[in-house]
Amino acid sequence: MRRSQHRIFTVISVLLLCFLIPITSSGEETLQASVHKERQTSLKLIDTDKHMKRFTYDSGYNFEYPDAVRGIYVTGNSAGGSRFETLLDLVENSDLNAMVIDIKEDHGNLTFKPKEGSPYEDIAKNFISDPESMMQVLEEKGIYPIARIVVFKDSVLAKKRPDLSFTKNGEVWVNNKGEAFVSPFQKEVWEYNVEIAKMAAEMGFQEIQFDYVRFPEGFESYDSELQYSLGDYEDSELNNIKKRVEAVTDFVAYAKEELEYYDVDVAVDIFGYAATIEETPGIGQNFSRISNNVDVISSMIYPSHWTSYFGIKKPDMEPYKLVTEYAKVENEVLGALEEPPVSRPWIQDFEAPWLYSGATKQYGKAEVEAQIKALYENDIYEFLLWNAGNTYTKNVDYKIGLE
Repeated sequence: MRRSQHRIFTVISVLLLCFLIPITSSGEETLQASVHKERQTSLKLIDTDKHMKRFTYDSGYNFEYPDAVRGIYVTGNSAGGSRFETLLDLVENSDLNAMVIDIKEDHGNLTFKPKEGSPYEDIAKNFISDPESMMQVLEEKGIYPIARIVVFKDSVLAKKRPDLSFTKNGEVWVNNKGEAFVSPFQKEVWEYNVEIAKMAAEMGFQEIQFDYVRFPEGFESYDSELQYSLGDYEDSELNNIKKRVEAVTDFVAYAKEELEYYDVDVAVDIFGYAATIEETPGIGQNFSRISNNVDVISSMIYPSHWTSYFGIKKPDMEPYKLVTEYAKVENEVLGALEEPPVSRPWIQDFEAPWLYSGATKQYGKAEVEAQIKALYENDIYEFLLWNAGNTYTKNVDYKIGLE
């Protein structure tokens, strides 16, 4: 398996990490503390080199990092339902080798039931009723498991804890899709999500992929209309744009450090256009700074999600050209980093009818292969396929041009 270099832990530091229970100033246990009490971890001694040893968590599973990750997105419903067999067949009978499975989904719910007494019980859906059996099947079939955790888009937590969200006129603010976000400025939100990531690592997932690691889209245009706490960033002399960048970057660095003990790779999904500018003005994503704190960076480069970038008037109509032009930019940005992460973009396997007044551009074998071919030609060999309904194009050559 590919793994980033980790900090050396002593036995004492590991024990503190596992069992130390932080207490709030009022004497009440924090959410993070109660999760630490619930969790029972095991230790495995790993030789890191001839001279140093460190302890790390052992989930008991044996997964190998593939030659290059080629994966699909899988919802909790699909992972726990009859469609799982169809998706397993798709991966087994192709050159795909990985699944990105929802563990905390877009509304903010867990897709499985945690242990009884967990503080996360009230946000849990029983989509994946037997996570252990699911992981065993993935292990047997050699399918690399990645846990997707949606972070700051979280209507469930926002409704439960408006103080951790953005409010307007005393009500939790929602975007034009009816979605609420919690604030990246709030470190309690960081802890809340990283504890879920730790549960996923204990389930056997080899990689944690954080999605929606950002402020709401267009935040710069209505920032002044909303009420929210800046937390530890209150006294910062940075302007609002840079405060948002600091908060998002700091969360990623925090998550990476907290997950070192679990020996999992850390990935972040990021808007593709973030690679084309120094920093996004509203959502707080700085491509280079996030990349410096992760093992894998996954840009969402769906052609349908671009406007007239790179001189392409209708990117959805030209998937090969769009991905080619994007890849050139990303390679330049990542090439400037001392230790760049693996690039593993999300590519499009769905239609975008909202772009068309007439017939919609159909995405099938040719369009999916065009995106993959463009990546390979620019020395990007890993990718993930997105289809929200998990209905993927058949008979795609996922190694097109490599043989």
